[in-house]
Amino acid sequence: MTKLITLLLAVNLLTLEASAAWEPDKKNRDPQTGASKKTMIALEKFREIPELEAYFEEADGYAVFANIAKGGIGIGGAGGKGEVFQNGKAIGATSLKQFSIGFQLGGQAFSEIIFFKGKRDTNRFTEGNFEFGAQASAVLIKQGVAVETAYSNGVAVFTIAKGGLMYEASIAGQKFSFEGYD
Repeated sequence: MTKLITLLLAVNLLTLEASAAWEPDKKNRDPQTGASKKTMIALEKFREIPELEAYFEEADGYAVFANIAKGGIGIGGAGGKGEVFQNGKAIGATSLKQFSIGFQLGGQAFSEIIFFKGKRDTNRFTEGNFEFGAQASAVLIKQGVAVETAYSNGVAVFTIAKGGLMYEASIAGQKFSFEGYD
């Protein structure tokens, strides 16, 4: 029981850390896109990857999460906040929550981008109750490794590891929320 309480506290701290990294201050936004500076830094890292160029050119929209914190000991969780783009402009804020169960131990931080193939896919996400089931997977981008993936159900997901160490063979689901900018 003590381990479970410790785990839940650790997951909450990781989620709070990811949330604390968020910049809600409208004064610190990029004048061209309307996105936060942290989002723009993460977006530039994704744009530097040649294999993602076609996704940026063809996607109707995308969600960028600058920092997602993840941790677990048997039961795990993750959380982070980001922004959704359409036509090169930030159109709203999004948050991610993940629950996982299985063999897992450790913690890590990463950035994530989700591309939406068509307008219908972007609209599905911005309706506010978008979820990935246990079968969804993200492609971890490593320097110098070719990225070959296709859209699955209208979305393609890529991550860049930022740090930490996690051993994992688990089943997880991600749930997202969305709040449009005025």
